[in-house]
Amino acid sequence: MTPGKFITLEGIDGAGKSTQLAWIVECLQRADIACVVTREPGGTELGERLREILLDKSMTMNAETEALLMFAARREHLDKVILPALKQGQWVISDRFTDASFAYQGGGRGLGPDKLAVLEQWVQGGLQPDLTLYFDVPVDLGQQRVRQIKDTDRFETERADFFERVRLAYRDRARRFPQRIKLVDSNQSLHDVKSAVTRLLQPLLPHD
Repeated sequence: MTPGKFITLEGIDGAGKSTQLAWIVECLQRADIACVVTREPGGTELGERLREILLDKSMTMNAETEALLMFAARREHLDKVILPALKQGQWVISDRFTDASFAYQGGGRGLGPDKLAVLEQWVQGGLQPDLTLYFDVPVDLGQQRVRQIKDTDRFETERADFFERVRLAYRDRARRFPQRIKLVDSNQSLHDVKSAVTRLLQPLLPHD
């Protein structure tokens, strides 16, 4: 059986990932491709419990503790959801994956990338997404969108300078891994963003 494809969506909150995730699923359904939709942190029973802790505004923790919890949830996610689905030929679409750790715990919290790289290798080995879509949006616009649609969590209550560092880290990752990470300008109209996503998906889709 041909393994499935692994697609991840990245970006600060308010970048439009949820809307585009739904569009990607629709595109795959039209192509008759079975897919699993999941998220990080989360995706499993344990992962969702860790998510509650990580997003709890009343919780404070060391940056290394935060990173370790993220990767603990990721290890479970890989074992219970991602790897089994890929092995069965299903595509996996995940709202965030390891690039988020380099952006949030690395760029945002200032945790050294060498430590994150060790965790990355330990938890996932050589596995990387087939395609990562990074939705880039100015921090002020992203924060404005978040405030309009929901209550903020522990990360979303951070100051603008935190998200500026996260955004810079994401953009640096996109420059370092251009074959895998594709930057999508999320400051465009919804139609233009969907068109960009569709174009970037095309090389992965089966062709007659």
